[in-house]
Amino acid sequence: MVKAAITAVQGYIPPDILSNSDLEKMVNTTDEWISTRTGIKERHILKGEGLGTSDMAVYAVKGLLEKRGIEPDEIDLLICATVTPDHLFPATANIICDKIGAKNAWGYDINAACSGFLYALVTGAQFVESGRSKKVVVVGADKMSSIIDYTDRSTCILFGDGAGAVLLESTSENTGIMDSILKSDGQGRHYLYQMAGGSVRPASHESVDNKEHFVFQDGQPVFKAAVIGMADVSAEIMEKNNLKSEDIAWLVPHQANLRIIDATARRIGITNEKVMINIQRYGNTTAGTIPLCLWDWENQLKKGDNLILAAFGGGFTWGAIYVKWAYTAK
Repeated sequence: MVKAAITAVQGYIPPDILSNSDLEKMVNTTDEWISTRTGIKERHILKGEGLGTSDMAVYAVKGLLEKRGIEPDEIDLLICATVTPDHLFPATANIICDKIGAKNAWGYDINAACSGFLYALVTGAQFVESGRSKKVVVVGADKMSSIIDYTDRSTCILFGDGAGAVLLESTSENTGIMDSILKSDGQGRHYLYQMAGGSVRPASHESVDNKEHFVFQDGQPVFKAAVIGMADVSAEIMEKNNLKSEDIAWLVPHQANLRIIDATARRIGITNEKVMINIQRYGNTTAGTIPLCLWDWENQLKKGDNLILAAFGGGFTWGAIYVKWAYTAK
């Protein structure tokens, strides 16, 4: 049976850093308060006139192709998971393809907030498994600084900018995307959303003055739903595939909050040594967190390693993917 395997991974983080001490000068908060409640010490911000999500994604995808030794015109499909597209249209995926010279690729964006990369990965895998595509690039990228109110201490401490990308190719070996469980509940839209900018409330002087183009989050219900959702779906996919905690090499969780990550690890019996955590350096990069973890830990991954990828995001959206890693990094 043909499966879709991740054959390369690459990330990009912009150079400018916004530390907790920087935020202390901007809003009523402290490094200790942020660190103890979220685990975040710093986050990176994309600065520069006219730079958007696609620019970070281009760095990640170019590095991905160079690492794998393939040309842009070999890409069949590019899917970009993002909530901060360059424009409402055209799709950021199309812009990325143009900027890298992927002349033979088609593509589109997926918006599932912090679960976007999981949704996009499962979607891309199906094109490979069906034989419709040979080389699929899946990007998770967000310029969250573009929709954050830096006078709102409840949200500005959480988010950073970044991009990660993986290449999917077919394999006949017992590796690749083994199984997935994806879920959503639209009732969660009341607790984490961007009010204005869509068709319900188009941009106006009033919407801008009221700061309705920034992220709004009602923290407690989001936190509670995230803890339950990520932990339960991770346990569910392990049970479905007869996996015990000792069978798992790595938990790869969405980097929203260290307490949510810890709760998920405890729920499936995974020790901290087997959990990928880089939230302290990057914050929550939304669709970028999971591919950035894979990029940071790539050199520690071995062929055949069992990974559980898990996320929870606005919408609400959540899910888990069981991946059997396809290669040992050189």
